[in-house]
Amino acid sequence: MSCLNPNTPLNYNQLADLYKGFVKNYPVVSIEDRFDPDDWTAWSNFTGSVDIQVVGDDLTVTNPKQIAKAVDDKACNCLLLKVNQIGSVTESLQAGKLAQLYGLGVMVSHRSGETEDTFIADLVVGLCTGQIKTGAPCRSERLARYNQLLRIEEVLGSKAVFSGKNFRKPCIK
Repeated sequence: MSCLNPNTPLNYNQLADLYKGFVKNYPVVSIEDRFDPDDWTAWSNFTGSVDIQVVGDDLTVTNPKQIAKAVDDKACNCLLLKVNQIGSVTESLQAGKLAQLYGLGVMVSHRSGETEDTFIADLVVGLCTGQIKTGAPCRSERLARYNQLLRIEEVLGSKAVFSGKNFRKPCIK
């Protein structure tokens, strides 16, 4: 793509081409919420044209109906699971398991207004998602979650498995 003009909005195709250029020229393995959450066609076209993880956050809002639509439309291949986005821990567990049943990756995420609660680190391991979004370890509430993951690894010992390239489906060997 030629030089971008910051005063001219990009249409779907131009934006998709920009992202595809990033994927081609850099080691991008995952992109999150890159189109309007109501533009299902843009999401589906893009997801079908790249071989990376395409994460739906605002697209799916941890909602089973939205997750099913995303699967039907092939709009994304990973759910961003936010516990307080759907309403309860039980509903979050159901949404995460549903996404996994559909073959989607699952990334458990923190939310704004963070505390030092480390629950999402336990949820990542308990649901076997292989992915956490908690931000750079530059603030204590984020570091607390990474430390919890290390504690879990210590407890699991030799049973702990690094998912590596299987990060989207860590329980599948």
